[in-house]
Amino acid sequence: MEDPKGLLHALEPVVEENLNRHLRAAKDWNPHDFIPWDDGRNFAFLGGEDYDPEQSKLDPVAQIAMITNLLTEDNLPSYHYEIATSFGRDGAWGQWVGRWTAEEARHGTAMRDYLVVTRGVDPVELELERMAHMTAGYDSGDKSPLQTIAYVSFQELATRVSHRNTGRATDDPICDQLLSRVSTDENLHMVFYRNLVEAAFELFPDEAMQAVAHEVMSFQMPGATMAGFARKSVAIAKAGIYDLRQHRDEVIAPVLRKWKVFERADLTAEGEQAREQLAAFMQRLDEQAERFEQQRERAFERARAKTDGPGQIGLTHTVAGR
Repeated sequence: MEDPKGLLHALEPVVEENLNRHLRAAKDWNPHDFIPWDDGRNFAFLGGEDYDPEQSKLDPVAQIAMITNLLTEDNLPSYHYEIATSFGRDGAWGQWVGRWTAEEARHGTAMRDYLVVTRGVDPVELELERMAHMTAGYDSGDKSPLQTIAYVSFQELATRVSHRNTGRATDDPICDQLLSRVSTDENLHMVFYRNLVEAAFELFPDEAMQAVAHEVMSFQMPGATMAGFARKSVAIAKAGIYDLRQHRDEVIAPVLRKWKVFERADLTAEGEQAREQLAAFMQRLDEQAERFEQQRERAFERARAKTDGPGQIGLTHTVAGR
């Protein structure tokens, strides 16, 4: 990746400072501690019983959310390649790349063990989807290092919100506890990247504004290439696990406020143009979120009208926030 202004070198002291802060704040944990191993038993290959849908305690939406979140985590080798290529493997940048990768690896391990042990989803279908998704891999495109840092500032927080709300939607205290632990990791990762962008704004305000505007306006979750992602994301949004309102108000807006994006007075015409485009996009996103919420509420009302009383449909356990 091109780094014409020496951004990586300029940010190296900030990376080292935030890596040390991260290591002080992060708490080690063991994936096996969050798995109800007593629920496990052999499948038919070893003389036991293969999966039956009746064995799952998760409702269909929770299953979709768990699979989507896990498959997103599964592409870690591609993500590692992306950031190692963008940031390098030397110095504080390289130390962060390694530490981040090691922490992220725990997430997929724990979530997969939970689903297989509890028979939460069909393990054969899950493995087929994992093979397809990892074979396709992940390619962020030709992002600059600054665009990459801006993107992951939002993506880590989006993942945190999605994991946290998915845990609640499972209605299983064990899974909720597990995904709360994963979400804590994701939040620390977000803070690391968010602090780097904050420093970049002080060094390269126009370039930082342009990178942030570009990543907000073109944002896609890293799992967007998985099979059936559009269908899965709609189901997740309808259930309130991750929707446009949460994306705008709980992910994008708080990070922009932290960077004082709409208060800065150090921009030239190029940076100001990017900020104006970003402001217009945020307004459109707000309008789209409002329309979606209205459509969702009308759908709930129609469904309720067909039942003997409220609260009888599968999506009435809407999760608010994350």
